Amino acid sequence: MAVINVSVMNASTVLKDNEVQAALPALQSQVHKDFYPAWGVDADLTFVPKNSKPAAGSWWLTVLDNSDQAGALGYHDVTNEGMPLGKVFAGTDKQFGYIWTVTASHELLEMLGDPDISRAVFVQSGDTAGTIYALEVCDACEADEFGYKIDNVLVSDFVFPAWFESFRAKGSTPFDFGERIKQPFDLLAGGYIGAFDVTKGTGWHQITAQGAPFRYSMRAPVGSRRERRRTPRHHWLRSAVKF
Repeated sequence: MAVINVSVMNASTVLKDNEVQAALPALQSQVHKDFYPAWGVDADLTFVPKNSKPAAGSWWLTVLDNSDQAGALGYHDVTNEGMPLGKVFAGTDKQFGYIWTVTASHELLEMLGDPDISRAVFVQSGDTAGTIYALEVCDACEADEFGYKIDNVLVSDFVFPAWFESFRAKGSTPFDFGERIKQPFDLLAGGYIGAFDVTKGTGWHQITAQGAPFRYSMRAPVGSRRERRRTPRHHWLRSAVKF
């Protein structure tokens, strides 16, 4: 049994409970069989039906329509106990033609990889120069087209720790699960990564794949991981939902 327990809850109007619950075995398999060997982080997932309470101390993965609904229902920056919280905006996905299970996989793995949205990698390029990269494990390869199926459920590709290791030579090791990325900090079409140039002091910004069209998901919805990374911690709010 994993130390981390994740309660999966459906608060959306575009998906039924049985649709969300049906995706759980594939998400669980991805965590146990694919993510854990690469990153050393494991978790047990439990579906929580509407009007039921999640287990005490559990992390949450909530399926919502959009960021407006998340705010209206009180799903804020952490759970009501101050534990990590991931949000899947299934309504927004459907609006723009994305597959919600890829987003669910994406948010789940990134929550496990960096639960406090505080981890980063610094690549120093000079005595007083360098770039900090957000430790987000799916952004670089997030597009649906790079996902893979587990029991006919499409899940997100994700990078390996080697992606953040600047000493790695091109082609020297796998950099993502799908083995499409060929070198550290490389981005697939539709991919991006949060970066902070320490010499400019302009804060977090997005680096996007060159020549790739801008995707709606590259924007940072209120309450998303990218938006929370830019928000001072003392402004984070605990969830206020009632079960």
